[in-house]
Amino acid sequence: MTSALRLLVAVLLGCTGAAGAAEIAVGNAPDALRQAIETAAPGDVLRLGNARYDGPIVIDRPLTLIGDRDSRIVGNGEGTVISVHADDVTLKRLYITGSGRRLDQLDSGIALAKGTRRARVEGNRIVMNLIGVDVQGAIDATVSGNTIVGRTDLHRAEMGSGIYVWNAPGLLVEHNDIRRGRDGIFVSTSMQARYRFNRMQELRFAFHSMYANDIVLEHNVSRGNMLGFAFMFSRNVTATDNLSVGDATHGLFLNSVNTSRLIHNEVRDGGEKCLFIYGATRNRIEGNRLEGCDIGIHLTGGAAENVLTGNAVIGNRTQVKYVGTRWLEWSGAPDEADKTKAARGNFWSDHVAFDIDGDGLADSPYRPNDTVDVLTWSQPMTRLLLGAPAVQLIRWAQSRFPGLLPGGVVDSHPLMSPEGAGPRPPATPLTVGFIPAGEN
Repeated sequence: MTSALRLLVAVLLGCTGAAGAAEIAVGNAPDALRQAIETAAPGDVLRLGNARYDGPIVIDRPLTLIGDRDSRIVGNGEGTVISVHADDVTLKRLYITGSGRRLDQLDSGIALAKGTRRARVEGNRIVMNLIGVDVQGAIDATVSGNTIVGRTDLHRAEMGSGIYVWNAPGLLVEHNDIRRGRDGIFVSTSMQARYRFNRMQELRFAFHSMYANDIVLEHNVSRGNMLGFAFMFSRNVTATDNLSVGDATHGLFLNSVNTSRLIHNEVRDGGEKCLFIYGATRNRIEGNRLEGCDIGIHLTGGAAENVLTGNAVIGNRTQVKYVGTRWLEWSGAPDEADKTKAARGNFWSDHVAFDIDGDGLADSPYRPNDTVDVLTWSQPMTRLLLGAPAVQLIRWAQSRFPGLLPGGVVDSHPLMSPEGAGPRPPATPLTVGFIPAGEN
C-alpha cells in the first residue's frame, strides 16, 4: 500500500500520525479496529482509545495492539474474540471479553494459532470468556502480567481454563492472576516451558499438566482451589518454591511422574492430602514443608526409588500413609551430585527423640506406620477395635521390636528441626494483584 493511500485510510478511521508512520491511533468508528488491521503494514503499532471495539478479530500479520485505560474488545458471544495467525504479534493493556461457550471449539478470549512465533500477551484483562488464553501450538510465546477471570454462568464441567496450553515449546507464563473456571493453567502434550509467579484461586486445579516434559514451575501460588499443583504422565518436571494454601483435596499431586524434582514447596492448611505420590519413580523431593492436612504424604501405586530429604512434615492428622510390604528408606543424600555424603532425613513433628551428639539428626529412626494402620486403611470397619487391649498390645510390641513390622516407611536419620524447609524468597516480587472480589 502506498503512503498516500495509508494516510487516506488513517484519516477515514479517525487515525493520527504522518504518512507512512509505524504507529496508528485507531478511532472509534464502527468496525474501525478490523479495518485498521486489514490496512496496516507488518510491524505497525495500533493504539486503541478509550472505546469499545467489536470482535471477533483476526490478526494475520505482525502487529502490536496497545490499549488505553478503557480499551475494550468485545466479542459477539460466538467463537474466539482475538485470533492470532501471524508471528511477532503483541497484545497489550486490552480488556477482552465476549467469547463463545463451546469447549469443543476452544472458544477463547485470545487464541495463538499453531506454528506462530514470538507472540506476546501482556498486561491484559481477559474477563468472562470460556478460555482466557489458548496457546494452541504457538512457539516461544509469552503470556505475562494478565488478569484472567473465567465465566460464572456455567457448571464446572462446562468451564474452560484460564490458560490452555498444547504443544507450545519455549512458552513463558508469568505474573498472571487467574480466577474462576476449571483449571488455572492446563497443559497437555507440551514441553520446554516455564511457569512462574502466577497466582490462582477459585478453580478446580490451579495447575494441571499431562504429558508435559521438561517444564519448570517456580514461585506460583494456589489458594483455596480444589487441588493445587497436579503433574501427570510426565518426566523432568522441576517444581520449586511454589505455595498451596487451603486447597481442598491435594496440595501437590504426582501421578506417573518420573525423574523430576520437587524442591522447597509448601502446602499448608490443606484438606485431604498435602502430597500424593502414585506410580512415580526416581524423583527427588527435598526441602518441602507439608503442614496441616489430613494426610501429610500418601504413597501408593508402586511408587519407588524416590529420594526424600530435608522435608518438614508438621501437624498432619496422619503423617504418612503407605500401604505396602517393602521397606522404603526416606533418608536421602543431601547433595544430588555427591551420593557419598551422609544421609539426611526429614523433620517429623510427632517424632519424640533426642540428639545427644548435637549433629541435628535424631538418635532414633522414625517409623510412621504399623500393622494396625495398614489394617484400618484396607478395612475401615476395624477402626471400631482401635481401643481394644489386644490392638494396643500389638502396637506397643511393634514400637519396641520393629522387626515385627511387615514393612513400610522408615526415616533412619530424621531431623530435629524444620529449619530451611519451605519456599525461599523470590528474587523478584509479584507484580500484579487480584481483581477485587466484586468486580468482573
